[in-house]
Amino acid sequence: MTSIDMTAPTVNLVRNGEVAKARDPLPRLLAQLIERAGASVTVERAASRPWASALFQGRRHVIALKLAGPDAAERRAAFVEGIGEAEWNLAGHFVADISIDDSSPVPGGGEWIELSALTIEDW
Repeated sequence: MTSIDMTAPTVNLVRNGEVAKARDPLPRLLAQLIERAGASVTVERAASRPWASALFQGRRHVIALKLAGPDAAERRAAFVEGIGEAEWNLAGHFVADISIDDSSPVPGGGEWIELSALTIEDW
């Protein structure tokens, strides 16, 4: 299982170009999800684990985001809208499935989004 601590800026999620093409596309996927969510987003949880079928191999990801700010509800709606058809740039992988598992207001302000994604190695 891979976890990501989001204390580093998003520019540090993906380093060394082609070296980052390695096994886990989670950092690159997180960077794109953060960009999609806009300002004032916190990655509360991000984990991935290996996944395989008879013909493919990849990784299953579980991600929880918290949006803050006065426009959090609008940003959550925009984030959720069309996420299944969104294009993702993951060198060496592609997103085979992505879905919103839960999406709700946070008591005290903000919005909560939980999602899952399946990435497959592209060979």
